[in-house]
Amino acid sequence: MHQPLEHFLQQVVFGIQQGSIYALIALGYTMVYGVLRLINFAHGDVYMVGAYISVLSVRAIYAHHLSGPSWIVFAAILLAAMVGCGFLGMLIERLAYRPLRKAPRLAALITAIGVSLLLENAGNLPSVFGSAPQSSPQVLPGAHAGYTLGGVFFDRNYFVMFVATMLLLAVLWYVVTQTRLGRAMRAVSQDADAASLMGIDGNKIISFTFFVGSALAGAAGCLFVTLTPNTIIPYSGILPGVNAFVAAVLGGIGNIPGAAIGGFLIGLAESLVVAYGPLVHISAGYSDAVAFGILIVILLFKPTGLFGRGVTEKV
Repeated sequence: MHQPLEHFLQQVVFGIQQGSIYALIALGYTMVYGVLRLINFAHGDVYMVGAYISVLSVRAIYAHHLSGPSWIVFAAILLAAMVGCGFLGMLIERLAYRPLRKAPRLAALITAIGVSLLLENAGNLPSVFGSAPQSSPQVLPGAHAGYTLGGVFFDRNYFVMFVATMLLLAVLWYVVTQTRLGRAMRAVSQDADAASLMGIDGNKIISFTFFVGSALAGAAGCLFVTLTPNTIIPYSGILPGVNAFVAAVLGGIGNIPGAAIGGFLIGLAESLVVAYGPLVHISAGYSDAVAFGILIVILLFKPTGLFGRGVTEKV
């Protein structure tokens, strides 16, 4: 295998790994939009809260000498982040969005931005998270483990991130397509009034949708902060949230498989810009601008996204 091909494949692996995070966050955007036709711009900050829950949980476990790095600790803090963010999402829906359900969409949009700012600035308080960057201690046993296949290195932690993402996607797909709750979600998405006439409690279904979408964002925050050497601050959810929103639009907002594929594509595009951008005089620092460029192109040429379908308005 030639060296340039190895380098390219390595960047593809990096892109897919980063795309795992975007895919999980994008699913929350697309689920909420599918049911409420609302862009929850506070979703990226729910991801940030999930990361902080993970850091604080693992520190508490180690401080009380309950366990050292282990797979059980990883599973426990992943569950804690998902449950904590799930209930946070339900709280946001109940207090901020439900009273505005019949209001113009602009009111809900402004409220979403307000909730985002509230979470970010509340997180800056010393009594909450504080403004200093924080990182997670090592969670999985065996540092710097990995595998090499065909000259391409697969970092063990990033591989776990990808596998966990795929498992969560599979569970979500099963819930949405094969369970009564999933059928109720799809019914409310298509026609909330007709669904209520069939005995479906729209409020409960919407709360459940926020719980699931926020839990996936919490999982993304946990995977990011515990399996990578990155640090977090209360504003760490802004950029991933924007990139995930673009991923949801790219795949087709409201389309669950499309959101996941869009997340992987955005991660892949960023990785390739970092690797090959300097060859065409594009600084690697512009990798974050890729998402905005893709958003503009999609809105210009295919506003419904790659897998979205246009909806005909009936008069």
